[in-house]
Amino acid sequence: MKRTKSLFKESFSIKESSCTIISDKKSGFEIARESITQNRIKLEKYIEFNSSFISSLKPMHVPKGPLIVELMAKYAELANVGPMASVAGVLADLAVSDMKKCGCNVAVVENGGEISAFSDIPIDVGLSAGDVSLSNSFGFRLVDFPVGVATSSGRFSHALSFGEADAVTIFCETAGMADAAATAVCNVVKSNRSDKAIKIGIKKAKSIQNVLGVLIIYNDLVGTAGNIPKIIKINKKNTSQNFQHLK
Repeated sequence: MKRTKSLFKESFSIKESSCTIISDKKSGFEIARESITQNRIKLEKYIEFNSSFISSLKPMHVPKGPLIVELMAKYAELANVGPMASVAGVLADLAVSDMKKCGCNVAVVENGGEISAFSDIPIDVGLSAGDVSLSNSFGFRLVDFPVGVATSSGRFSHALSFGEADAVTIFCETAGMADAAATAVCNVVKSNRSDKAIKIGIKKAKSIQNVLGVLIIYNDLVGTAGNIPKIIKINKKNTSQNFQHLK
């Protein structure tokens, strides 16, 4: 286990879940791993008897089910997408919740690029968007918690998307909500005019309840709106001139 500046960091994979955990307690890693494992099992058992839950591209009403299923359905309804659009984020949120219950003051779970974080110190995260020029050149300094950060791509993600954005990053209080919203916004970013497509995406993001902020990269143009964390450089490349904040 690697320890950096009094924090523990470790990664693991469980089927489709590829996770990185950061915590101030060594036990945080096993707590998060067990949480994700058990919640995946609950979701898989639910899908055995409700197969449409995994394939639906529209929100589904769930009168009663495991917490992970109820949260996925809730966020999907708010963003008007299928429930599986929020699965990675919800798994991360539930793991962070379990870490907090066990006394972790720093609980950060990254699940396939979706991040749920609670911390008493600032946390820096980078943004990866495939092979576009801005990818891995900047990130965000998270200081207000809890926070959820999710990124969807119409070009580089394995997840289903109907859009063409290089990256849509959404900030919410929960990763599950951010995950669903990022999918919804990414779906509408598609146009021959990059600036127009970004504005359409911004408008969509602002229409979704609980979205705090959004950043969209499309053909190396960047638009932001709302409350996004401080942007920080990851390498020497200067990207600030490419940013446009849209009210």
